[in-house]
Amino acid sequence: MLNPKKEEFSREERGNIAVGPLAFPLTAGPETIMAVILLVSEASSLLETSLVFVGIFAGVAVSYLGMTYAPKIFAFLGEEGIHILTKLMSIIVLAIAVQFVINGIGEAISAL
Repeated sequence: MLNPKKEEFSREERGNIAVGPLAFPLTAGPETIMAVILLVSEASSLLETSLVFVGIFAGVAVSYLGMTYAPKIFAFLGEEGIHILTKLMSIIVLAIAVQFVINGIGEAISAL
């Protein structure tokens, strides 16, 4: 995602890309389920567990709005803005992954 290969596709080829099978595993895939399990397991009270579920519902609402208004968002950001947003989100996901690794190493060392 940071260094995409430039390939050109015709309009017909782009129209046949299966968006549904690609979109849903990314929004509710194993990583999302893992994050929810970790957050619920770390919750120490009913309030914290409830806040995790409020966060889930907020994420679903934002995803719904994003998918519903995607053409308008794309028109507002433009092609260059979408490329910038994609690269920015890649860096954020990378930072989250690195933090998970750091937390795992810290837990493993403290358990020894």
